[in-house]
Amino acid sequence: MNRIAVVVPAHNEHDLLPSCLAALTAATAPVPVEIVVVADACADDTAALAAEAGATVVTVDAANVGRARAAGMDHALRHGPDGLWLATTDADSRVAPEWLLWHLTHAAAGTDLLAGTVLVDDWAAWPAALPGLHDSRYATTDAHVHGANLGISAATYLAVGGFRPIAHDEDRDLITRVRAAGHRVVSDATCPVVTSARPDGRAPLGFSAHLTGLAATLAA
Repeated sequence: MNRIAVVVPAHNEHDLLPSCLAALTAATAPVPVEIVVVADACADDTAALAAEAGATVVTVDAANVGRARAAGMDHALRHGPDGLWLATTDADSRVAPEWLLWHLTHAAAGTDLLAGTVLVDDWAAWPAALPGLHDSRYATTDAHVHGANLGISAATYLAVGGFRPIAHDEDRDLITRVRAAGHRVVSDATCPVVTSARPDGRAPLGFSAHLTGLAATLAA
């Protein structure tokens, strides 16, 4: 791979997007990197903040994370798929400085799709027992799927038809199709992305909904 594009869907992300973009900008890579922020149905200054940070901005009015991620990928692919690795994270998340190198190492080893893990940065809004419950269940799961920590070769992405325009689980849907097509999927927990545990998540049935479900089991 000789270039990387990182797609960040963002819906009204004034508060958390700057930290996300600062972390991506600080991530080391020996190849050109394009950061594509997809400002989706925003009523705030998400798009302006992204542009000020040096990101490419794609504006859509879908209110749909699958469509937003797909729009970002389509833009990243405007020069074709040759030598291109497509990565994606979320606007409420922060990647590690070695995140892009981690992606490139896997790509060089023949990985077609890379699925990483996440770490929660702040549990303050949740019951005290929730972090332990979450961590215990998370540790026993081998295959984690998060749009906040995902990468795929451009050729594989195109071969399976890319992200579908669905409102949630677009990441799981993509991985299912990549596996079904016989491509190499690797799950690796060695380079987690820090993500927020805000209760008011932007995607229905996303990570915040998962945490809400876990919290409900504590109250049962």
